[in-house]
Parts: sequence; structure tokens; C-alpha cells
Amino acid sequence: MEGNIFIDPERCLACKSCELACAVEQSKSKVLFQAIFEEPRPQPLVKVELVREAPIALERLTSPLQCRHCEDAPCVTVCPTSALEKQGIEGPVLVREELCIGCKWCVLVCPFGVIGLRRDGKAIIKCDLCFEREGGQPVWRPAPLRPCASPPWRNSAGRGGGRPWPICSAA
Repeated sequence: MEGNIFIDPERCLACKSCELACAVEQSKSKVLFQAIFEEPRPQPLVKVELVREAPIALERLTSPLQCRHCEDAPCVTVCPTSALEKQGIEGPVLVREELCIGCKWCVLVCPFGVIGLRRDGKAIIKCDLCFEREGGQPVWRPAPLRPCASPPWRNSAGRGGGRPWPICSAA
């Protein structure tokens, strides 16, 4: 699947530009300056987390975390309203917000802790790998990969920066 994302945490600078790009991509305007003033404020679906603490800042490891789109996704299995849906065996797990009741069962079973709630608490939010539908076909537009100063990202097609370092095996 073209949407697999591999991350090398040694290259992540924790600049959070991937978080910002993700939030802008989730905004109505898709423009940073306009997105800042939108209500509700857009939320990033990827977050930069500390992977390894160290006394020297240069030895700390951080990594962008996002949904791994598991092959046998426990969040899809546990969802009582079928709001989470796996798009084929190698496709992403997508949220149908209109069906989500905010029960948080998926949040509890996610082995990576990457599913959250919208600010209004009515539905969940999670990475959708920037999949959009154009003419019924999925189009991958990975917003968080574009602005990175020291790209730790690489997709399965080999595009991106850094050497591939698998965070997940099934996406």
C-alpha cells in the first residue's frame, strides 16, 4: 500500500511542523493563516511524542505518531455503530463521523494510543493518511510529510526522507 509510512525517530527534530501541516489539512480553508481563526479550530491527527528520554537533549528520541491502520484493526471490530471502516486489506481505517456516537471504545482498544476525541467530544479523530476521494478513487496526499525540516518519513513507495524505519508492519 502506498500509504504505509515509516519513521526514523533519530531524524525527528520535534519541530511539530507535521502536526501543524496536518491541522491545516484538516481545516476548512486549507490555508494556515485562515485556519488559525476557524471555529472549531482544526485538530492535528498526528502528534509528536517523546520516545526516549535522555539527560542530553541530542540523545532524546521523538517521533510523529499516527494511526497504523492495522490489518486486523481492533478499533473497527469494537465499534458498535460501524463508524470505523477498513478500506480493503491494505487500505486505511476511516471514520464516518455521522455514525460515531463518541463511546470511546476504540480509544480504549487502540494498541498505539493514537485515537482521540474531537474538541466537542461528539466523535473520534484519527489519522486517515490524508486519503481523499476523487471520482470514487482514493488519493493519498500526505500533508505531514511535506513541511518537515529533517524528514524522518518515508512511505512504502520510497518517497520521503531518511532511511526507512518501520513503526508498523501492517497499515
